Amino acid sequence: MEAFLTSLGLVALAEIGDKTQLLAFALAARFRKPVPIVAGILLATLANHALAALAGAWAGTQLSPVVVRWISAAAFIAFGAWALIPDRLDALETHPRRGVLLTTAVAFFMVEMGDKTQLATVALAARFHPLWAIVAGTTIGMLLANVPAVWMGDRLGQRVNFKLVRYAAAALFVLTGVVSLLV
Repeated sequence: MEAFLTSLGLVALAEIGDKTQLLAFALAARFRKPVPIVAGILLATLANHALAALAGAWAGTQLSPVVVRWISAAAFIAFGAWALIPDRLDALETHPRRGVLLTTAVAFFMVEMGDKTQLATVALAARFHPLWAIVAGTTIGMLLANVPAVWMGDRLGQRVNFKLVRYAAAALFVLTGVVSLLV
């Protein structure tokens, strides 16, 4: 349960104001079809985070527990610093001819590559078990942050203090890194 709740909390908070949330806003405004957009986010996140969790689990078997603890602690502290940097959605092209679901799934999968939440999933999977709990937690966390963006679009974006959320996410990442060293 610790793996699931830690994964869910870190990703849900870290995703607020992230480029994938900006992508959710943009896709919702462009296509105005929330169900296939949410389904595309779900498919992309499951695929992306399952691969990241497998990579993390593999790394966890190749390294000693002490090394995994220090690497994951350093990674979480670095993610905390990274979370302080505001994300922008830079000229991402969507392809309406491919359909809303496929466009969303491909766009989310690509935008999530190398993102802090994908790398956090790797670190979480190297540190915690079972893998399904990590993937479920990170996926639900991603949905908790992005589904409201799809359904509420611009109205939500105007009410959320993204700077405050970035600071909270940064603090949560750093706290997780420190706790990783102590446990």
